[in-house]
Amino acid sequence: MTTFPGSPNLTRGGIVALDPLTARPLRIIVFQFNPDTLTRTLQPQTIGQEPGDRLEALRLKGPPHETIKLDAEFDATEQLERPNETAASQIVAKQGLAAQLAALETLVYPPSIRLLTNELLAQLGTIEIAPVEAPLTLFVWSRNRIVPVRLTDFTVTEEAFDTSLHPIRAKVSLGMRVLTTDDLGLLHRGGGVYLAHQLRKEALADMSQSGQLSALGITKVPGA
Repeated sequence: MTTFPGSPNLTRGGIVALDPLTARPLRIIVFQFNPDTLTRTLQPQTIGQEPGDRLEALRLKGPPHETIKLDAEFDATEQLERPNETAASQIVAKQGLAAQLAALETLVYPPSIRLLTNELLAQLGTIEIAPVEAPLTLFVWSRNRIVPVRLTDFTVTEEAFDTSLHPIRAKVSLGMRVLTTDDLGLLHRGGGVYLAHQLRKEALADMSQSGQLSALGITKVPGA
């Protein structure tokens, strides 16, 4: 009798920040533990929303607005037990989860160098200063779900601390809004990522086996 050689290779979810011009990964954040639940809400973008608007009742003006909510958990206990094993363990031994949490949090911060530059431009009398463009943020949840997102909600619950008050266990609640081709345009790199995601979704839908009317207790749709 043969035994299973080991645990299967676990695919993890995470967030990737890309340079929107070059597509160079600026930061890759891998979830330590995959969330147990992931909540998605889709709001269809219809035209005919008023009763009696017969000409527009079945028309869609664009992809749905999709929001994603999840809780990501982080725990430094195992790394603290072996502080000299890896470079990451050494950082955790000194800072707890502070570095990992900062990597997530700074996704919603404008770079300090840009803040300083904008202040200098303001002091020099520049009339219009463009807001800082954030990296292109992608939510990655398997090969079938890679979407550009904007982080809309960010809550950190620090649940345990080391003797220096560095967090060693934390839960991060993330709210994200998927950015579509309506938001970014087809020529934007993120628009291309979204279009590829929609094409994968349509391919998956085509693989789904269609049911039978008889399973619904009817042989035809009355009046159709």
